[in-house]
Amino acid sequence: MPFNPDGSPATVDPTTMPPLTMRHIGDALDDKGVSWTWYGGGHNAAVAVAQGATDIQDQLFALGYCTECNPFQYAKDVMTTPTGRAHLKDVTDLFNDLKNNTLPAVAFVKPDGELQGHPGTGKLDQFEAFVQNVIEQAKANPALFADTAIVISVDESGGLYDSGFIQPLDFFGDGPRIPLIVVSPFTTGGHVVHTYYDQVSVLKFIERNWELARISNRSRDNLPNPVMADDNAYVPRNMPAIGDLFDMFDFDQGGRHGDGRSD
Repeated sequence: MPFNPDGSPATVDPTTMPPLTMRHIGDALDDKGVSWTWYGGGHNAAVAVAQGATDIQDQLFALGYCTECNPFQYAKDVMTTPTGRAHLKDVTDLFNDLKNNTLPAVAFVKPDGELQGHPGTGKLDQFEAFVQNVIEQAKANPALFADTAIVISVDESGGLYDSGFIQPLDFFGDGPRIPLIVVSPFTTGGHVVHTYYDQVSVLKFIERNWELARISNRSRDNLPNPVMADDNAYVPRNMPAIGDLFDMFDFDQGGRHGDGRSD
């Protein structure tokens, strides 16, 4: 990790990555003037500790902050300027923004280590309770929820066995299946979509919904949407291909364009 949570350079050792200068989804959103925030559990405490705080409560909360889970903490253009670091907040700020109707257009949410539900380090029921809390607070603001999509997924499976189809996307291939659930007024409960998705599908959805440029010429968001085989709904005929999540929604309901943009 090249930076501490407060933006200061991390201690350099043989395992320290250099600051990354490659383009990321935050850059694409900034270019179009679309607001975005990464909410990380324990972020505020981690920043305070990085700046020398000795309060025991801060130190305990900072232990729950997942530094390597925040992709933007690797990015030089985010971490080296106050404007860039303003995109990074705590989960407590998420709940305030939901209550005060100050949520950005795009929000990435990562709970702290106790709530993340990761195999071996967390409990899934606590992650489920965290997600339910976010959904309930979003629904408590009907005007906000009316135009909201909450996409819920988890970390990659860590090599656990999966008998499902795995597409050879590129040199690195792809991994075993993981759950992805969408909660939104524009989705139908109990509906299962078989389109081949990858975690990059979330980025493809953001790009299409806000008409953003692709992140780069070599990133996976350039891959086309799958054309599913007639005899197997899980296997694209046009491999490699990754869906953009749009077939999980019905944007023909009032107030939306067919491409997902708000009126």
